[in-house]
Amino acid sequence: MRDETNREKLEAFLRELGQAVTSPGRIYLTGGGTAVLHGWRTMTIDVDLKALPEPAGLFEAIARLKDRLSINIEMASPDDFIPVLPGWEDRSLFIVRHGKIDFYHYDPYSQALSKLERSHARDETDVQAMAERGLIDKSRLWEVFQEIEPALLRYPALDPAGFRRRVATFCES
Repeated sequence: MRDETNREKLEAFLRELGQAVTSPGRIYLTGGGTAVLHGWRTMTIDVDLKALPEPAGLFEAIARLKDRLSINIEMASPDDFIPVLPGWEDRSLFIVRHGKIDFYHYDPYSQALSKLERSHARDETDVQAMAERGLIDKSRLWEVFQEIEPALLRYPALDPAGFRRRVATFCES
């Protein structure tokens, strides 16, 4: 197990990853990485990433950097757990460009819904922090949930009624 990742270590990882790849691409941070860079958490256990398009040399660079910087890296994003939200790329928030990579926060609405679906205490705290910082609007969150609700049947591990109830409760609070 590697150490938890703070802002300084995460920024070093982004910088070095951007310099290490050999072709352009986009990297989307989600979960703890977003929380650390936005400042509502000081540390995260792992850094969740999605590459689209995947730059050449990405996995080789990650293999080196995760050990050298003692960072846990997961290739995971909200669309691994819930249906893809239409327009997610347009709502993703630019962070920085290093070398040939543009880094973004994965769409806050997608992140919020995937966290509400999981419903862990830390996830619920994260979604509240996202609302407090203006990254999501509760009425818009409800709208985007309703857009993906018919596709929930493609995710047999989900409890659609429970998910709907958690989103409605959060949006009404």
